[in-house]
Amino acid sequence: MTIDLEAARRLIAGARAAAKDRGLKPLTVVVLDAGGHVVSAEREDGSSARRFDIAYGKAHGAIAMGLGSRALMARAEQQPYFIAAATSAIGGALVPVPGGVLVRDGQGTLLGAVGITGDSSDNDEAAAVAAIEALGLTAQTE
Repeated sequence: MTIDLEAARRLIAGARAAAKDRGLKPLTVVVLDAGGHVVSAEREDGSSARRFDIAYGKAHGAIAMGLGSRALMARAEQQPYFIAAATSAIGGALVPVPGGVLVRDGQGTLLGAVGITGDSSDNDEAAAVAAIEALGLTAQTE
């Protein structure tokens, strides 16, 4: 099982709604399936240049390493050479700051990831978690 297009669109809508409720800056949201493929992405008006690459890097890094990007940040602080090598090994698409959240079903099966950028990393992550949980799924940030 993985995230299909309809679920990806609902995740994006949920993240945007959560951001609006919190008064966040314009976001870019990327949803990947369990294989790391882009299912859907949206860039809000006013979201700055290259934000797709950052959101993708947060989500892709989480999928590639099997950890939310908050956990990847902690790992980068403890083992910067490892994270630099891993980033190179996966083609540069690893952004180790909060905002890349793994999506799991109720049994813990990986379905995909949401990557968000545009506000503070903590706020990006909060919008992703809100969207995931609104669909009754489990958000993994660590």
